[in-house]
Amino acid sequence: MKLKEWAAFGLLGLIWGSSFLWIKIGVENITPFVLVTVRISFGLVGLLVVMAVQRQSFPRDRNTIFKYIFMGVFNLVIPFMLITWGETKIDSSMAAILNGAQPLFVIVIAHFWLHDEKITLPRFGGLIIGFIGVVVLVAQDFKPGSLQGDILGQLAVVFAAISYATALTFSRKYLRGTKPVVQSTMILVVGAIIMWTLTPVVNGPLVLPSTPLTWIAVIWLGLLGLCIAYLLFFYLNNAWGPTRASLVTYIFPVVGVFLGIIFLNEQPSWNMVFGSLLVIGGIVVVNLKPRARPEAAIVSAGK
Repeated sequence: MKLKEWAAFGLLGLIWGSSFLWIKIGVENITPFVLVTVRISFGLVGLLVVMAVQRQSFPRDRNTIFKYIFMGVFNLVIPFMLITWGETKIDSSMAAILNGAQPLFVIVIAHFWLHDEKITLPRFGGLIIGFIGVVVLVAQDFKPGSLQGDILGQLAVVFAAISYATALTFSRKYLRGTKPVVQSTMILVVGAIIMWTLTPVVNGPLVLPSTPLTWIAVIWLGLLGLCIAYLLFFYLNNAWGPTRASLVTYIFPVVGVFLGIIFLNEQPSWNMVFGSLLVIGGIVVVNLKPRARPEAAIVSAGK
């Protein structure tokens, strides 16, 4: 894998790693529906600018449009609403752990859906190691009773992870090779149409953010957390496949830990170090290239 792909992976982890915090800030002032709707709008504006600069055109055939409708629903509207609503019921640390199960769902779905994404013991083992690292990292932030907290909030984030995994695998199978900017913009177009139609009906009058911090959260989530992040994410999905691309969810708690150390003067603890090492180790194991068997190498050389 190329250095620029790893750079995209790291930047994506940094951007999405703080999204749970910004969502938590946002829902303290506005409803989940308004947050998702306004966030998508900012992200779409940013992507339309990129589309114009790159002179990209929108797909027009009906079959492709239906594929993007599927992606808009399962990669954007459903998981965004479930996670945003779920964070009104549970701590962001719990949301990070439950969302971290996404690669585990991906590897199962992709095994049955994609011919080049079969489950292997090293890959599955690496995913388990990384997930344990996520649990170790976030466990320090559990409040008393977190594990017995709101079950509906927890289920919402789990189903969001399943929805993401389904959409990611679908994209790899049916939209592979599509330019990331076109794919990202079309998904946000679908999401914006659905949310601007749905929000006034379900939420009532649209009450916009009333504090500067909430506006910062919404703009950050839109321009960086959607516009830039989607470009990076679908670039990685095209290059790596869904299992490896979804590993970025393991980076989220690691980013949160380092942000706390840098900006909040938090002291590193054993679980920060151990959990981070497990996450890194899991990512390394999943990305190990299996050695060719000796007999295969001999045959290849003979050719």
